[in-house]
Amino acid sequence: MDFEQRLQKAIERGQRQKDDRSRQAAARELTEEEFRQLHSSARLELSDRIEQGLRQIADHFPGFRYSTLVGEDGWGGRITRDDFSVTAGGAKENLYSRLEMLVKSFSPAVKILELTAKGTVRNKEVISRTHFQFLNKLDLSGYRELIEQWMIEFVERYSAES
Repeated sequence: MDFEQRLQKAIERGQRQKDDRSRQAAARELTEEEFRQLHSSARLELSDRIEQGLRQIADHFPGFRYSTLVGEDGWGGRITRDDFSVTAGGAKENLYSRLEMLVKSFSPAVKILELTAKGTVRNKEVISRTHFQFLNKLDLSGYRELIEQWMIEFVERYSAES
């Protein structure tokens, strides 16, 4: 076998290796339906955790009302409370407190799981958070910890202000 034949065989082997790697990478890639299913199962788990936590907060602070959030923006929950205050001059002031947590809807373009939280205590925004991860690198335990951390932060701020 001369050099030209060996060179040609080496090129063919290299191309086969490249094709094999491409096929393996394609097999590892999730299909869009698999991404949707992964997002959906994560959303359900996190939505349940949000509901449990917000209901616990409402149990500790009578007057908060829980409501489920479901829509094209996402899924989650909210607790709200309306109070009023009378100032020394006799003027009345409406005071609004809320904590809302939402798992955003699936987007095929970005394939992420996004969690948002907004909290207001006595008409002042105290929390505005967003966290996301790519679905193919999803760590739900990190999300559960964030949900609890953001709830604890809100409760601490609410307790200090009310």
